[in-house]
Amino acid sequence: MMRRLTRIGVAMLFFAGAQTAAMAEESKGIYDFTVKTIDGEQKSLADFKGKTLLIVNTASRCGFTPQYKNLQSLYETYHDRGFEVLGFPANNFLRQEPGSDAEIAKFCELRFHVRFPLFSKISVRGNDIHPLYAYLISQPEVDGLIQWNFTKFLVNPEGKVVARFSPRVKPDGPEITSALEKNLPPL
Repeated sequence: MMRRLTRIGVAMLFFAGAQTAAMAEESKGIYDFTVKTIDGEQKSLADFKGKTLLIVNTASRCGFTPQYKNLQSLYETYHDRGFEVLGFPANNFLRQEPGSDAEIAKFCELRFHVRFPLFSKISVRGNDIHPLYAYLISQPEVDGLIQWNFTKFLVNPEGKVVARFSPRVKPDGPEITSALEKNLPPL
């Protein structure tokens, strides 16, 4: 019986991995994705073509939640130079993002005065991983599965993922700002 369960478990892991890879292959690049905004509108990531992006999976009840303030600061500092922060709430880790899109938007507005684009809550890991995140974690510049909230992906103006930063790296810290400065669109 144990041997059979092990085979089933391995088969399920293989299927989940193959499914994630297939979703990532469906899209050729970051600009091929359309995502739902936190207000329910469909938004093509092609609208951000030519800009430097910091894509972040967020949560409102996490120890890293104060990073919303740092993300907003980074956004304000670099937005006029062709930079966007794209926030994707996710409830994958200890149910730290339980609210509805409306509740998340209100929380971000009232608590952190967030002005950067927020998107509808998605899954960033598991069998229901959003195709955007399946694509992000499939890129050679990153190290696999999302481990926690506030993982950050830096995308250059050509749409290439150039770096990944752990949740512990502050958005406006030197590690990110240095990489960001090197990848801003030409003036």
